[in-house]
Amino acid sequence: MTPVLQVEGLRTEFRGPKRNWFPVVNEVDLTLQAGETLAVVGESGCGKSMLAHSMLQLLPPRIARISAGSIRLGGQDLLTLSEPQMRRVRGKEISMVFQEPMTSLNPLMKVGRQIEESVRVHEGCSEAEARARAIELMEMVGIPEARIRADQFPFQLSGGMRQRIVIAIALACRPKVLIADEPTTALDVTIQAQVLELIDRLKTEIGMGVILITHDLGVVAEWSQRVMVMYAGRKVEEADTETFFSGPRHPYAQALLASVPRPDAVLLDGTPEPLSEISGTVPPMDQLGPGCAFAPRCPQATGHCHSSRPPLTGTAPGPRVACFHAGVLR
Repeated sequence: MTPVLQVEGLRTEFRGPKRNWFPVVNEVDLTLQAGETLAVVGESGCGKSMLAHSMLQLLPPRIARISAGSIRLGGQDLLTLSEPQMRRVRGKEISMVFQEPMTSLNPLMKVGRQIEESVRVHEGCSEAEARARAIELMEMVGIPEARIRADQFPFQLSGGMRQRIVIAIALACRPKVLIADEPTTALDVTIQAQVLELIDRLKTEIGMGVILITHDLGVVAEWSQRVMVMYAGRKVEEADTETFFSGPRHPYAQALLASVPRPDAVLLDGTPEPLSEISGTVPPMDQLGPGCAFAPRCPQATGHCHSSRPPLTGTAPGPRVACFHAGVLR
């Protein structure tokens, strides 16, 4: 089956203070099938959002560039398109739900008009048709009294409703690919479940592929079919969700899974088991050494890990991992 989205060898670079270029997304490959959800996980600063912005070419000019790789959407390499051509693709063929809906929406424009704008730009319909489509989309994403809400401003809506408006804008033209970057940030648990159920239902109805960027491994376990772990701009592990949770192979992936709170975890004397943590922090992207970026934080690291970068081994769609000590439990 031909994937709806295929990224090969993607390298995104930023210009440093000394005008040198350093990678923030480094040789990343991924494939996404129609109707599939791929979860991208990792700590803040690992390059997840930058990967998403690179795929839509929403990078700050002059200080960022894509220096290598390809991004094929339906067989067309998006990196060969001009900016006017990319504008016709964004929102129509590939859309994104950004992290914070309050900053994603125009505070001076009624939410209905913001949905209508996307429909009119990409589908060339009349104002009346765009209005009807906006109301339909608001009802589809579960907003009550859609006709009344359409004439309200973002500040008049709750966080959950604003997130639904952002999702409605992203889905307005029934895209082939939806990138959801922390779509449940700052939402309570009940609204989180509703938003994720909505995305999953619409994914099935529309037949689109979903890239779900999240820190919540519980969300990953319930809503994704495959998992990709990123660290310091690189993919360090990829597997189907069941395989990943049954036994991650990279020490970083193992540490992420071990750090999830478990209320039932107790020691032999009955006291609660201390919460596991990953010592240290993600290194600055412009200060990476020649070896594995996780080596300074890894309990299994050897001299070889500090001096050489492990290649990504394994063959898709099976598990793939970039580690010299893959599969060794902590």
